[in-house]
Amino acid sequence: MERITAKYYIETPYNVEESAAVLAGEQSSGTFVSVPGETEELKKRFAAKVESTELLETADKPAIPGAVSSTGKYNRALIEVSWSIENFGYNIPALISTLQGNLYEIKQFTGLKLMDFQIPESYKNHFKGPCFGVNGSRKLTGVENRPLIGTIIKPSVGMTPQQTASLVSTLAEAGIDFVKDDELMASTTNSKFEDRVDAVMKVVNDYADKTGKKIMYAFNISEEIDTMLKRYEYVLKKGGTCAMISINSVGFSGVKKICDQGELAIHAHRNGWGMLNRHPLLGIEFPAYQKLWRLAGVDQLHVNGIQNKFWESDDSVVRSIESCLKPFLNEKTILPVVSSGQWGGQAPETYRRTHTTDLLYMAGGGIMAHPLGPAGGVVALKQAWEAAVDGLSVKEAGKKYKEFGKSIEKFSK
Repeated sequence: MERITAKYYIETPYNVEESAAVLAGEQSSGTFVSVPGETEELKKRFAAKVESTELLETADKPAIPGAVSSTGKYNRALIEVSWSIENFGYNIPALISTLQGNLYEIKQFTGLKLMDFQIPESYKNHFKGPCFGVNGSRKLTGVENRPLIGTIIKPSVGMTPQQTASLVSTLAEAGIDFVKDDELMASTTNSKFEDRVDAVMKVVNDYADKTGKKIMYAFNISEEIDTMLKRYEYVLKKGGTCAMISINSVGFSGVKKICDQGELAIHAHRNGWGMLNRHPLLGIEFPAYQKLWRLAGVDQLHVNGIQNKFWESDDSVVRSIESCLKPFLNEKTILPVVSSGQWGGQAPETYRRTHTTDLLYMAGGGIMAHPLGPAGGVVALKQAWEAAVDGLSVKEAGKKYKEFGKSIEKFSK
């Protein structure tokens, strides 16, 4: 049978090979003691296998609580473990329970992170992946040969539907490509979901009728599954092209149900990502994380940004962007969403590190707080990316472009 192979970064006070074997047993046919029925024939068919181990280094202190070392040393290693797909078939929750279940509870480990995994060919016949991805998002917005320029409605919560629509109108006239609800905005007492959709889509549709350019607005539909489906249909009925989901809050089954509808691009917000990844020896790395959500079918996924306002390193952001743009499943790539304290000043370094414009480049304050207003902010971001592709430095671009020069005055410190 076909197998799925996962790579883990582990820390253990014990022998690495023996600890890897404990993980393989716990996550398949075994438990802490031999039980009747666990025959050699059963184990041959269903037991996980340790495919490889690679000792990297030793540490003097454990990364997280677990077994105490008798030698004062903790071994760090990369291990690979594989499972027959007979164990879980094409069931994402069962797959995740296998790759990321009780193994985090095993006492033998004082550190464990899922780094990546490989799927067999047959998965391509059972999961269609993103319906839109990079190319579909470009087609829906009419943007080619540069990043999509986007922003977030700010203040995050508190604005009425009419105030939100007025801001969208300003952004539309400024030439914005993409606008989204903040992840904190779902349906509030003064901005009911349907009222907000009505007000915003009137602006979007009127502007499209006037200019031929249709802004992509990502309405946050995150809720219980039945309500999400109703909200999805409401956005579609009003002429919308995108829905946003807080994926860690909603969960894989709920997200996949929405993605399977296949008529709106799905903007996946990863709020809560820090609790899954921030510790270097606990959780999941982005290459594995984004594969799971591509199985569910999302089209756009947040990756943070270069020189961002959060904790994540530039190297991690670059790896995240690269992993989104690697073919997977049906060969469609998903659109990396660059955000978090971004303004045009990070564009040259982002392009230098990634050599791609297949991005949704979002700035909240970088647009809204521009000295020339939101319109100046949108123009400045487009100028920044033109300069980045042309190989100009931030200083050179500031001299060439008026609006971007004002961005430097405002944001460079």
